[in-house]
Amino acid sequence: QVQLVESGGGLVQAGGSLRLSCAASGRTFKSYTMGWFRQGPGKERELVAAIDWSGGNTYYADSMKGRFTISRDSAKNTVYLQMNSLKPEDTAVYFCAADSRAWYSGSYHDPHNYDYWGQGTQVTISS
Repeated sequence: QVQLVESGGGLVQAGGSLRLSCAASGRTFKSYTMGWFRQGPGKERELVAAIDWSGGNTYYADSMKGRFTISRDSAKNTVYLQMNSLKPEDTAVYFCAADSRAWYSGSYHDPHNYDYWGQGTQVTISS
Protein backbone atom coordinates (compact mmCIF):
# COMPACT_ATOMS: atom_id res chain seq x y z
CA GLN A 1 0.00 0.00 0.00
CA VAL A 2 1.25 3.46 -0.93
CA GLN A 3 -0.24 6.74 0.25
CA LEU A 4 0.54 9.96 -1.59
CA VAL A 5 0.13 13.52 -0.32
CA GLU A 6 0.75 16.52 -2.58
CA SER A 7 1.68 19.99 -1.42
CA GLY A 8 3.09 23.22 -2.80
CA GLY A 9 0.23 24.46 -4.90
CA GLY A 10 -0.98 28.04 -4.81
CA LEU A 11 -1.64 31.23 -6.71
CA VAL A 12 1.18 32.86 -8.65
CA GLN A 13 1.46 35.36 -11.47
CA ALA A 14 2.32 34.33 -15.00
CA GLY A 15 6.05 33.87 -15.37
CA GLY A 16 6.45 32.74 -11.80
CA SER A 17 7.51 29.41 -10.34
CA LEU A 18 6.18 26.76 -7.99
CA ARG A 19 7.59 23.52 -6.67
CA LEU A 20 5.15 20.75 -5.96
CA SER A 21 6.00 17.93 -3.60
CA CYS A 22 4.49 14.48 -3.33
CA ALA A 23 5.27 12.68 -0.08
CA ALA A 24 4.83 8.93 -0.22
CA SER A 25 4.46 6.35 2.49
CA GLY A 26 4.99 2.65 2.06
CA ARG A 27 7.99 0.41 1.85
CA THR A 28 7.65 -0.24 -1.88
CA PHE A 29 7.64 3.42 -2.95
CA LYS A 30 11.17 3.17 -4.31
CA SER A 31 10.15 0.62 -6.92
CA TYR A 32 7.32 2.68 -8.46
CA THR A 33 7.29 4.84 -11.52
CA MET A 34 5.89 8.19 -10.43
CA GLY A 35 3.81 10.53 -12.52
CA TRP A 36 2.46 14.06 -12.21
CA PHE A 37 -0.89 14.67 -13.86
CA ARG A 38 -3.08 17.72 -14.06
CA GLN A 39 -6.74 18.37 -14.69
CA GLY A 40 -7.98 21.78 -15.66
CA PRO A 41 -11.60 22.98 -15.54
CA GLY A 42 -13.65 21.03 -18.07
CA LYS A 43 -10.60 19.11 -19.27
CA GLU A 44 -9.44 15.53 -19.11
CA ARG A 45 -6.64 14.51 -16.81
CA GLU A 46 -3.33 14.74 -18.67
CA LEU A 47 0.18 13.49 -17.97
CA VAL A 48 2.61 16.29 -17.16
CA ALA A 49 5.77 14.33 -16.37
CA ALA A 50 6.91 10.93 -15.17
CA ILE A 51 10.05 9.47 -13.63
CA ASP A 52 11.21 5.89 -13.24
CA TRP A 53 12.17 4.19 -10.00
CA SER A 54 15.84 5.17 -10.25
CA GLY A 55 15.34 8.73 -11.42
CA GLY A 56 17.38 7.91 -14.48
CA ASN A 57 14.51 8.12 -16.94
CA THR A 58 12.06 10.96 -17.27
CA TYR A 59 9.23 11.95 -19.58
CA TYR A 60 7.65 15.35 -20.20
CA ALA A 61 4.63 16.34 -22.18
CA ASP A 62 5.62 18.61 -25.05
CA SER A 63 4.11 21.77 -23.57
CA MET A 64 6.08 21.26 -20.36
CA LYS A 65 9.52 20.58 -21.83
CA GLY A 66 12.06 23.18 -20.79
CA ARG A 67 9.76 24.62 -18.12
CA PHE A 68 9.05 21.73 -15.74
CA THR A 69 11.46 19.34 -14.03
CA ILE A 70 10.50 16.14 -12.26
CA SER A 71 12.79 14.59 -9.68
CA ARG A 72 12.66 12.18 -6.79
CA ASP A 73 14.47 11.77 -3.50
CA SER A 74 14.12 8.17 -2.44
CA ALA A 75 15.70 8.85 0.94
CA LYS A 76 12.84 11.25 1.65
CA ASN A 77 10.19 9.23 -0.21
CA THR A 78 9.31 12.36 -2.12
CA VAL A 79 8.77 13.30 -5.74
CA TYR A 80 9.02 16.90 -6.88
CA LEU A 81 7.75 18.92 -9.80
CA GLN A 82 9.59 22.19 -10.33
CA MET A 83 7.49 24.45 -12.51
CA ASN A 84 8.99 27.59 -14.06
CA SER A 85 7.73 30.18 -16.55
CA LEU A 86 4.18 29.38 -15.54
CA LYS A 87 1.33 30.35 -17.83
CA PRO A 88 -2.39 30.87 -17.16
CA GLU A 89 -3.09 27.67 -19.12
CA ASP A 90 -1.11 25.74 -16.47
CA THR A 91 -3.96 26.39 -14.06
CA ALA A 92 -5.24 23.01 -12.87
CA VAL A 93 -5.38 20.57 -10.03
CA TYR A 94 -2.10 18.66 -10.00
CA PHE A 95 -1.99 15.03 -8.89
CA CYS A 96 0.87 12.67 -8.26
CA ALA A 97 0.42 8.96 -8.89
CA ALA A 98 2.35 5.71 -8.55
CA ASP A 99 2.58 3.01 -11.21
CA SER A 100 3.92 -0.42 -10.28
CA ARG A 101 4.68 -1.43 -13.88
CA ALA A 102 8.14 -1.29 -15.39
CA TRP A 103 9.19 1.93 -17.12
CA TYR A 104 9.95 0.27 -20.43
CA SER A 105 6.35 -0.88 -20.75
CA GLY A 106 5.31 2.73 -21.33
CA SER A 107 2.34 2.24 -19.03
CA TYR A 108 2.99 5.58 -17.36
CA HIS A 109 1.32 7.40 -20.25
CA ASP A 110 -2.13 6.11 -19.29
CA PRO A 111 -3.68 7.34 -16.02
CA HIS A 112 -5.71 4.13 -15.82
CA ASN A 113 -2.48 2.18 -15.24
CA TYR A 114 -1.60 3.95 -12.02
CA ASP A 115 -2.17 2.09 -8.79
CA TYR A 116 -2.25 4.96 -6.30
CA TRP A 117 -3.22 8.64 -6.45
CA GLY A 118 -2.87 11.63 -4.21
CA GLN A 119 -5.71 14.00 -3.45
CA GLY A 120 -4.37 16.79 -5.65
CA THR A 121 -3.15 20.34 -5.11
CA GLN A 122 -4.57 23.43 -6.83
CA VAL A 123 -2.30 25.55 -8.99
CA THR A 124 -3.68 28.86 -10.23
CA ILE A 125 -1.76 31.16 -12.53
CA SER A 126 -2.99 34.71 -12.93
CA SER A 127 -2.33 36.75 -16.06
